[in-house]
Amino acid sequence: MRKSLAHRGHDQTGEYLDRHVGLSHTRLSIRDISGGIQPMRRFAGGREYVIVYNGEVYNMDELVPELTRRGYVFETTSDTEAILYAYMEFGLDCAAMLNGIFAFAIWDGRLERLVLCRDRLGVKPLFYAERGGELIFGSEPKSLFCHPDISPEADDESFHEIFAVGPARTPGVGVFKDVYEVLPGHIMIYDRGGLSGFSYWDLAAHPHTDSYEETVEKTGFLVRDAIIRQMVSDVPVCSFLSGGLDSSIITAVASEYMREKGALLHTFSFDFTENDEYFRANSFQPTRDRPFVDMLLQILKVDHTYLYCSDEELADMLPKAVLAKDLPGMTDVDASLLYFCGLVKEHNKVALTGECADEIFGGYPWFYRPELLYADGFPWSHDISARTTLLRDSVVERLQLDEYAKQRYRDALARVPRLPGEDREASRRREVSCLNIRWFMQTLLDRMDRTSMAHGLEVRVPFADHRIVEYLYNVPWSMKYRDGSEKALLRDACEGLLPPPVLRRKKSPYPKTYNPAYESILASRLRGVLDDKTAPVNAFLDREKTERFLSSPKDYGKPWFGQLMAGPQMVAYILQINDWMKDYGISF
Repeated sequence: MRKSLAHRGHDQTGEYLDRHVGLSHTRLSIRDISGGIQPMRRFAGGREYVIVYNGEVYNMDELVPELTRRGYVFETTSDTEAILYAYMEFGLDCAAMLNGIFAFAIWDGRLERLVLCRDRLGVKPLFYAERGGELIFGSEPKSLFCHPDISPEADDESFHEIFAVGPARTPGVGVFKDVYEVLPGHIMIYDRGGLSGFSYWDLAAHPHTDSYEETVEKTGFLVRDAIIRQMVSDVPVCSFLSGGLDSSIITAVASEYMREKGALLHTFSFDFTENDEYFRANSFQPTRDRPFVDMLLQILKVDHTYLYCSDEELADMLPKAVLAKDLPGMTDVDASLLYFCGLVKEHNKVALTGECADEIFGGYPWFYRPELLYADGFPWSHDISARTTLLRDSVVERLQLDEYAKQRYRDALARVPRLPGEDREASRRREVSCLNIRWFMQTLLDRMDRTSMAHGLEVRVPFADHRIVEYLYNVPWSMKYRDGSEKALLRDACEGLLPPPVLRRKKSPYPKTYNPAYESILASRLRGVLDDKTAPVNAFLDREKTERFLSSPKDYGKPWFGQLMAGPQMVAYILQINDWMKDYGISF
């Protein structure tokens, strides 16, 4: 099980075995390189406490003094030890004291129980399954499948997830049959009484009483503080710099922090080799990134590297992205990020990214375009028809994908924290905000974790600081969107950090290739799948529909998921489903 996760960290390994529990860890050394070895064991009252942990805690400067005052003697400077001591002192309340990204398991020898905990926003993964009176858990599903009692299987719900809501996942659902994920902001306990759990954190709705000026000031403080906190590391930290608003803010603050330390921040930008020639503007992607990166490099003192991916390399990474995630994903984005993260890891072990700002500050079109805002379904994926374009009629009838998606949507709406008395528009915007944080943002966080940790690269997400999320959830839309500008609050809060063309730039999502050669590569590979009688995805595909789809021009401007997954990405998604079924022995 540990060897299956070795890609997440090659620096150290360890195991702990006792009568009731086995813990194993493969480490990516970021804090206290020599001392933070795991599993970490400490004793109190003649009892043993043991932790395995993945992530980073950013408020060590608050935790350590408090625990020291309470008599704990630190043997390391690692955050692992701080978490373990916090649990030993405060029990299950320790989770709410942590600011960071984390998934950990603690064996409590006094109470003879195992505690599983996941960070508030679900940045770090934690999967589990129960078999024969045992709880088996790990950072990725692949680790579970190394256990002799677990093999990858699928049922109809698995395919509901893949075809109806994928590449998103219903929170807590592992897609594989009887595999689950600890929910963000939750603790689970396994003891003689079995498995139980509870939420230690959630979004909360309450009136926003700050003026706009006060909101701008507080937002600016929270954003800067989150970025600076996340610079803590015993190895160099770099940043992803796209030239968009979010990554540029992070890079500006981080580069200033590094300059004060007498060092240069290393930055990276990503693009595709032929986009100079083939890029076409559309409503979702109005401008290219490179000119804005060049502009920033004239101002920010950073050590920058441009990284490029070819269409052939991109297509070749699609099946590798499935193995990294254990599931089909956001096709081109997963594949290119997997490729780029491998290149970044040649230089750095820790990176900052601007991920999550759009979900929190309202940057996506479905926050402000009425036809998307009020869509009857998940606003990034409300039209199910595109998902059934290539499927056999019998499959569509059996799976009832439209009903499954609608039920998941209704269930999600029922759990939205609401503020009594809000009008229809405010209530709907709160719904969309909550859906984005719990569903769409989780998809992006999953993607970022698997594609980066596949190379042992830790990526941090300052905008997912829970303090920012809590505050912005209750800021009214009139403050987030002003004068026809999405994320106006973030722009005003970061005034002076960036040149005006970047600060006021219209959102442009992660780059994708516009070269028609990529579409041809995908079409050729899918035709090869159609001709392969052993290809498992053919159980779903209608050959005539698929051939007609492959022969028609693809729509690059009308996504069926998010902002980037249009016609070519449907072909890529089908290819990934086929790879997933083959690699994991899945049948329908």
